Amino acid sequence: MKKFEKFRMCEENPKWENAIKREQELYTPKFGTDTMRSEFDRDYTRIINCNAYKRLKGKTQVFFAPDNDHVCTRVEHVNLVESISYTIANALGLNVELTKAISVGHDLGHTPFGHQGEKILSDIAVRNGLDKFWHGRNGLEFVDNFELLKDYEGKKRNLNLTYAVRDGIIGHCGNFDSNGLKPRDEYINLTNDFTIPAKFMPYTWEACVVKIADNISYIGRDIEDALTQGILKEKDVEKLDELIDEIKNINTTNIINYLVVDLCNNSNPDVGLKFSREALDTMNRLIDFNNQRIYKHEILKPMIRYCTLFMNELFTLLKNAYDGENTIKNLRKMKKFYPELVSEFIGWLANFSDISEREDEKYNNKIIFDISDEKEYSKAIITYLSGMTDKYIVKMYNSLIAIL
Repeated sequence: MKKFEKFRMCEENPKWENAIKREQELYTPKFGTDTMRSEFDRDYTRIINCNAYKRLKGKTQVFFAPDNDHVCTRVEHVNLVESISYTIANALGLNVELTKAISVGHDLGHTPFGHQGEKILSDIAVRNGLDKFWHGRNGLEFVDNFELLKDYEGKKRNLNLTYAVRDGIIGHCGNFDSNGLKPRDEYINLTNDFTIPAKFMPYTWEACVVKIADNISYIGRDIEDALTQGILKEKDVEKLDELIDEIKNINTTNIINYLVVDLCNNSNPDVGLKFSREALDTMNRLIDFNNQRIYKHEILKPMIRYCTLFMNELFTLLKNAYDGENTIKNLRKMKKFYPELVSEFIGWLANFSDISEREDEKYNNKIIFDISDEKEYSKAIITYLSGMTDKYIVKMYNSLIAIL
């Protein structure tokens, strides 16, 4: 079935040199060049060792349920996307190392509290004169600018991923034409040109696979979580079963199997990655069911208000320190009342700003923020909050009211 094998991302592919480009040459071990791993395998290991990936286990997928081990978190979703995209890419003859790397990195830019947190930060950004926040763009910025790993000399460096993986991260967002998804031909500047979700299709077939796997992955899993949380009852799923002839026993594995097999059977390089009409209709009916019965449910509204309070209060407190060149001085004064939050924030800023707390001998990464500029300072706060886990942002908010 390896119908796409001649289009896989490899040295024979005309896009290869662009796909493996990095902003800088990747440093090598003192004891010699790393010849055991491919370019994309190196990206994969760099991603799973960075802090943003580690924090995914503490971030909401749909339901804020930090004490329930069986409700899906962002890291479980990412692992499911990796599994699905591997199956599709392997069956079609594409580069599975590239799909694995894109999959584990595709949601690094997600906020605490899931898509609700994303909307809250977007509202804050617009109110402060910044572009709308969206997690695909934030994910690209994290892997380009904010995630650091120590090199062989112990200095912190940026991840410096390949173009193909970076493209897959920013390109996974937004709707797509499920009747035939194909990669674009243009080699674009991802930072400057990719300004809104789905403005471009991904650059590689492998990234297109991840984009579809991302959609396949959540449908059944969200139904299972809705049952766990009491939003749905077994009888609701039984009724859904009766409406859908193609899948018997609606659950995650059956939905994934049905859609993956159908996609692989109906796709080819001429028509693109494509579902049959029956499978596409089934997927859309399941998504519509989730939209109506789960994502808009009344039970989620208190969580939304809860998250809105936390994120706005933390942003406002840190933003109140802004006073041009005196901003860091003001933050230091605030440490008396909010020692943990402000100390952590200043420590984070030291990674990406030219402030006295930065010990230059420990770093070999890009300076991103000029803290004396109000918009850049606001962007720094938003980026800092976006990286937090659910529990950590709750902890930081609680520290604000602990002095009362």
